[in-house]
Amino acid sequence: MSLKKILIADDEPNIRLLVQTTLEGPDRQMVEASSGPEVLELARKHVPDLIILDWLMPGLHGIDVAARLRSERKTAHIPIIMLTCKSQPADMQQGREAGVNTYLVKPFSPMELLERVQEALSTSMDNNLLNQPSS
Repeated sequence: MSLKKILIADDEPNIRLLVQTTLEGPDRQMVEASSGPEVLELARKHVPDLIILDWLMPGLHGIDVAARLRSERKTAHIPIIMLTCKSQPADMQQGREAGVNTYLVKPFSPMELLERVQEALSTSMDNNLLNQPSS
C-alpha cells in the first residue's frame, strides 16, 4: 500500500480541518495550503496524488490555480476536486474548462467527499499504471 499525498487548499482553517479529518487514514498524507500562490508552490514541490481546491482564496483564485496546474507538465495529471460555495451552472462550466475533475458545493457531505476522493485516487492510480514504461 503506497502513501497517497493529498493537498488540501482552502483559506478557511475549519474547512481544512474538516476535510483532513474526513480523509485521514494510514495510507494518506495531507499537505495544507491557504492561498492560491501557496497551492502552486506546494503542488510543484510535492506533486500530490490529488488536490482539493477552494475557488475563493487570497492571492490567486482556485479556478486560476487549476488552469495553471493543467498548463504545467509536472502537475497537469493531478486530479483536482473543486470544493467551493460557487454553485451556479456557469461556475461549474468554468471549473470544467479550467480542468477541474470533480466539483462539490459547500456545504458538502463528508461521505460524498470521501467517495469522490476514493474515485479520484483510484483513477489517478490507473493513469499512473498506464503511463509507466513497459519493461
